[in-house]
Amino acid sequence: MLRQLKKTQEQWGGSSKVIDHWLDKRQELIIAYCKLVTLQPSAAKASMAELPTPAELQVFCQDLVDYISEGHFKIYDMIMDKWHATGFQATTEINETYHQISDSNDPLLNFTDQYADVSDDDDLEDLDKDLSEIGEVLESRFGTEDYLIQLIADSLAYPPGA
Repeated sequence: MLRQLKKTQEQWGGSSKVIDHWLDKRQELIIAYCKLVTLQPSAAKASMAELPTPAELQVFCQDLVDYISEGHFKIYDMIMDKWHATGFQATTEINETYHQISDSNDPLLNFTDQYADVSDDDDLEDLDKDLSEIGEVLESRFGTEDYLIQLIADSLAYPPGA
């Protein structure tokens, strides 16, 4: 995920403050995810593994909710405001891509519902599997976001009437 983010930053970073902000927020989420995953057991380090604390899970869940909310309520609105200022209207392709991103919200929010309020006494035997699944959802989401960023950057580079 971090390698793909770096490629996206190299390709689209600096093209728009909105895109830069979005990529910065994504980087923060990826780092929080990686910190959580590195605590998980694996065959190679089973004796050294430890589960995340409830506080660490809560922080990640909050970061995840913040990322989803910011994308939905702030970033997309910032994009639309910039487009409207240049006379641009979102295309069907842009709207469909945005909806694909929105479709990933449910599994991510389900994860936060399950893990945001755990305690030290809770059984976290499915956490490793659930984190793996969330990683796959995030990776897919980020790929779709990259495609939307490409559509956005292309549209902002050639606004109507330019």
